[in-house]
Amino acid sequence: MLKNKMFKLDGMLMIGSAGSNVGKTELACTLLEKFSKSCDVIGIKVTTIKDKEGRCPRGGEGCGVCSSLEGFYSITEELDSSSEKDTARLLAAGASRVFWLRVREEHLLEGITALLDVIGHDAVSICESNSLRQVVKPGLFLMVESHETKNWKSSALGVKKYADRIVISDGSSFDFDPNRIKFINGKWIINLPATAIIMAGGVSSRMGIDKSMLSIKGQSIIEAICEQIRDSFDEILISANQVDKFAFLGFKVVPDKVPERGPLMGIASALEASANEFNFVVACDIPKINLSCVNKMLTEAIENRADIVIPVTGKEKYEPLFAIYRKSTLEAINKTLSSGKNKITDVFTLCTVKYIEMEGTNWLINLNTIADYEEFQKKLL
Repeated sequence: MLKNKMFKLDGMLMIGSAGSNVGKTELACTLLEKFSKSCDVIGIKVTTIKDKEGRCPRGGEGCGVCSSLEGFYSITEELDSSSEKDTARLLAAGASRVFWLRVREEHLLEGITALLDVIGHDAVSICESNSLRQVVKPGLFLMVESHETKNWKSSALGVKKYADRIVISDGSSFDFDPNRIKFINGKWIINLPATAIIMAGGVSSRMGIDKSMLSIKGQSIIEAICEQIRDSFDEILISANQVDKFAFLGFKVVPDKVPERGPLMGIASALEASANEFNFVVACDIPKINLSCVNKMLTEAIENRADIVIPVTGKEKYEPLFAIYRKSTLEAINKTLSSGKNKITDVFTLCTVKYIEMEGTNWLINLNTIADYEEFQKKLL
């Protein structure tokens, strides 16, 4: 098997599951019915075989899928849409073509390489698999579990941390609206039931010039941020006191209710104006928005009822201006401001704060100084 390689496939929407019969194929079919009307979508089912001898990994005699595999992998195209097989259901739901990849786990990369040689690396696809997430970074990765799921199977646990959204299913319906999933400019995204608040009211003292207007590939950094998140949120607000300056962005600009009280006042003012309970607050000096990280934080806030969710790397690095804030934190924020305190961290003792560990050390880039900006520009060349 090829080592240290992972395919980045923005055109693939991958669906994994916590266990068997939780609605994974039902979700895939629902999405195929929706998107096959506007573009050709290929359906893919991956069956990963762990036992090298071909015995059923689930025990007993099994169905013969594992024992019948000769070689490292097998690719079969489904041509009959009339049966109850998962691949037939995908074809009946509207997939332009459907492929079944059976592959030994240690040869996943070889198997998907061979399949991509058939369908093309730029193909639009909806793929059912857990294990394939080990070697493919899809545009979107959903995982399905049921209300009755108690223990996740091992293949699901191994990739759960990569999920952009955990979907709860009763077998036929889901705890989120599939219409929130979009395919735009060759990539799958989720439109989040949340407001994005871009903080642009700072004085840029360390930078020496207005950070929000720094040029990134011919557009201002705040324009670049808006472009990245435009289709992913129900609402976008700009927190800034210079309303006319940012009017060109086309989003509502919310000035501080009381000036010169720092970013905490900006957050409070924007939360009050927000139409949603969940809000993604981001500083205007962060040029790259990791939407996968935002999805994870939002899921954490919803599932664990956290007031504030902040990503961290290690013990010291955390960023309160790249975080999820419930609108209900307004009471704690206003109480903090009324007491004369201005630090965001002063609010934490009054709220339920959840810190989630993010992988790697380059998940977040802040442009605080001219040196930071120049270094970032070099990396873009």
